[in-house]
Amino acid sequence: MLQLSTSVKYVKGVGPKLAELLAGKGIQSLDDLLHYLPFRYEDRLNPRGIAELRAGEMATVIAEVRTSGLFRTRRMPIFQMTAGQGRTRLKCIWFNATYLKDKFKPGQIVALYGKVEQDYRGGELQLTQPQFEIIGEASEDGGADSAEQKLAASLEIGRIVPIYEAIGQGRLSSRWFRRVIHAALENLTSDLPDPVPAAVRSHLSLISPREALQKVHWPEPGESIEDLQSSRTPAHVRLIFEELFFVELGLELKRREQKAQTGIAFQLDDRARAAIKKILPFHPTGAQKRVLKEIASDMEKPFPMRRLLQGDVGSGKTIVAFEAAIIAMENGYQVALMAPTEILAQQHYFSARRILESAGYRVVLLTGSMEDDRKRETRRYIAQGNAQLVIGTHALIEQKVEFAKLGMVIVDEQHRFGVLQRFKLMKKSSDAQVEPNSVASPEPDVLVMTATPIPRTLALTLYGDLDVSVIDEMPPGRTPIVTRCVSDERSTEVWDFVRKQAAAGHQTYVVYPVIEENEETELKAAMKMYKELSKSIFPDLRVGVLHGRMDPDLKEQVMRLFQKGELDILVSTTVIEVGVDVSNATMMVIEHAERFGLAQLHQLRGRIGRGAAKSYCVLMTGGKVSEDGERRLDAMVRTNDGFQIAELDLELRGPGEFFGTRQAGMPSFQVANLIRDRQLLEAAKREAAAVLAGTDSEITQAEIDTALRHMRTRWHKSYGLVEVG
Repeated sequence: MLQLSTSVKYVKGVGPKLAELLAGKGIQSLDDLLHYLPFRYEDRLNPRGIAELRAGEMATVIAEVRTSGLFRTRRMPIFQMTAGQGRTRLKCIWFNATYLKDKFKPGQIVALYGKVEQDYRGGELQLTQPQFEIIGEASEDGGADSAEQKLAASLEIGRIVPIYEAIGQGRLSSRWFRRVIHAALENLTSDLPDPVPAAVRSHLSLISPREALQKVHWPEPGESIEDLQSSRTPAHVRLIFEELFFVELGLELKRREQKAQTGIAFQLDDRARAAIKKILPFHPTGAQKRVLKEIASDMEKPFPMRRLLQGDVGSGKTIVAFEAAIIAMENGYQVALMAPTEILAQQHYFSARRILESAGYRVVLLTGSMEDDRKRETRRYIAQGNAQLVIGTHALIEQKVEFAKLGMVIVDEQHRFGVLQRFKLMKKSSDAQVEPNSVASPEPDVLVMTATPIPRTLALTLYGDLDVSVIDEMPPGRTPIVTRCVSDERSTEVWDFVRKQAAAGHQTYVVYPVIEENEETELKAAMKMYKELSKSIFPDLRVGVLHGRMDPDLKEQVMRLFQKGELDILVSTTVIEVGVDVSNATMMVIEHAERFGLAQLHQLRGRIGRGAAKSYCVLMTGGKVSEDGERRLDAMVRTNDGFQIAELDLELRGPGEFFGTRQAGMPSFQVANLIRDRQLLEAAKREAAAVLAGTDSEITQAEIDTALRHMRTRWHKSYGLVEVG
């Protein structure tokens, strides 16, 4: 009998060569193969006779290929195949399908699935663009089927049939997967152990893993096709929940292990409180006060803080982070603030100098593009403990950078960093921190900030090891931004409105997707439009330009001019997406808005509406806008709520694209889908926490040990973020 741990090359029908193809999809064991689930199902229980078909219905037809061929029209090539059952025939057509020209041979048996339509002349019925599968080759001798052919036919007809994504340019077809998985299940041991504790299984009415694997691949005749297609059968629920449960169990275990580490118990005394009050430029919001209290409470505890600070654009996260930094600095420790880009690091540096240097704190900047001599001098300053707040990019995690007494790490826009990068910076505490009788150097506190609102589903997985604080209140005096979407054919009206804003003493951003024009794209470019706007359209206004290739000193100079109100219009690329705060800027025009991602559009819009005056964001489009583009623009017009926007962004792009899976350290799920399976994720988190808390008397220690052992072996591959930190 086969075990789940059996190498896939020993599964009947696979072998070493095909195992290499499967390995490219991460399928190395029988367990991996059985978790390669169908992406859809076809109801071939009752395949229709051609004579019974009616226009407008969806139908499965099993028929014999009669003729096929490619013919070209003025508009496109069309492939046509005629299939028959006895004397009845059915035409099937596919548009632009030159790839099908050698696919069909007379006599082949094919399964066809699609919508039945009348042809354009209103005559015979046809299937347009049907899904198809060749389920039997033409018989040369016309003799009786072999036993193998009978088995193949029984897997293809008269049942609900699983459809798998092919691998290796079709070498491993859906039909191949059916045969191999069917044989593997027949030879799989019947007494599979169940690593999910019995009480948890009971709470969710979960079926056994053996039954789930059987039924997810070979559904029983009465199973709902709708539930199968939406992955909501008991078999799907069992497999999805199991995967999410062990991810959440790993994250919960990691949280508990972190709480057991030695941290720094910072003191929040009167001196630290006075220092915090001294830097506040305004009365903080209730949300800012609440979040600072949560952070300060963590910092006072003797184990390391691991907290995520979430807040929409302009909600005031940075000032809260600086307040937390003051607590560490007043206790004699250094603070490192890591940003994903040089321009963001520079902007944090300017803000920190403006807010903190006047209060006596020493702030330095360390980035990759700095001259070597200046870098060496800054590194020496850090190592000697002369720098209290060190702001930089990933240059902070280079081996040469040593801290004298690192007490706190602040990571901004964390989703752009790899988990390993966060881990490396956390480990920058030097041996100088080891106290005489301590066993290990204390771990610094970690505060992760993000201005990209993260849907709860992703926060539970990507940041499941962190406690979460949310600033869900905007500073007083902010007015909602009015957002409109217009075609660039109405640009004259838009520029007239920009002029009115300038006449009222307000400033405008004009954003472009590229710096300079190039032959391959028709996009308007920032440099060309800067010249046109400053010379032809607004010759009487003060127009500046800002982009990523500019010298850092010149960038700073332009930013300062705009902040001081000495420029009326700032033409820019997305470098202004984060960090530039100008309360007098009340208008933003984003050209080719359809080319920007939803989160990016929201981040850009967050640069305005920072004062009491009414603000306007105009999304200008050029050319044809895709369906997804329309949904992004509609969402921007409809709402200013970053969390609503983040949910739609997640839906449009999927979890991997939302963060960039590789950088983010997202677990690689085999069967779960974070968008579809939100409720199961919540249940998995709840059950995992209860198991490790030991509050359920029905769960034995032996069951907990089994679950943890299973997590560390079976799900080990998915756990980059669980294992690293």
